[in-house]
Amino acid sequence: MNSFKKAVITGATSGIGFALARALASSGREVLAIGRNAEQLALLAKEPAITTLCADIRENEEIIPDILAFSPDILVNNAGVGHGIDGLDNLPLHLIQEAIDINITAPITLTAALMEHMKTQERGHIVNIGSIAGLHNLYSALYGATKSAIHLFSQNLRTELSGSAVRVTEICPGRVSTGFFQAASGNQERLDNLSRSGIAELTPEDIANAVLYALNAPMHVNVATIEILPVQQAVGGMKLSASD
Repeated sequence: MNSFKKAVITGATSGIGFALARALASSGREVLAIGRNAEQLALLAKEPAITTLCADIRENEEIIPDILAFSPDILVNNAGVGHGIDGLDNLPLHLIQEAIDINITAPITLTAALMEHMKTQERGHIVNIGSIAGLHNLYSALYGATKSAIHLFSQNLRTELSGSAVRVTEICPGRVSTGFFQAASGNQERLDNLSRSGIAELTPEDIANAVLYALNAPMHVNVATIEILPVQQAVGGMKLSASD
């Protein structure tokens, strides 16, 4: 294993984040798991290598001192919301702002707070959980915009950090079997329809394994972007029938 030992994970109380916390702890790393669900955090806290912090990542002035005190060399920006994943029409303005705050502002703010620390200790790995919605035209203007922002943030951050010992990885999943659509805000009927993909979806553990692959790469290797989809899912193309 390389020298990355202490990981902060946001959105650790469900889905991908929960699987990530357990996988990183099982890999011999210390984990600070951050989330808003105290009940789920209590489950993670039963594992000896996991410390928990029940907090809203938008409250950065409150949580950044705790994160810096943990002295991490890994930051996994995983927390996110799917508001408007079914479309932008009639979405309340406060939910639009919440999507921007959680999906864009919070990861950028946390990254900025940790960059100097990572550069000073001459090691660090920033992992951003993006989405194929940030790489391809799909069906959500708002969600796609937030994940596209994370994509270009990751790309440009890698350029900013060039020459340092800090690596940047973006993981871009397709369909993952989580409660993502159920937790999103929008038209419930459309969200229910979107939640039924009818295919063998990725699992949160699949994404955790992709993160571990990037973290475990030799120190001179930066796994820049991983686009990971179920076998039955393809994006970025179009099929036309004779009747179209």
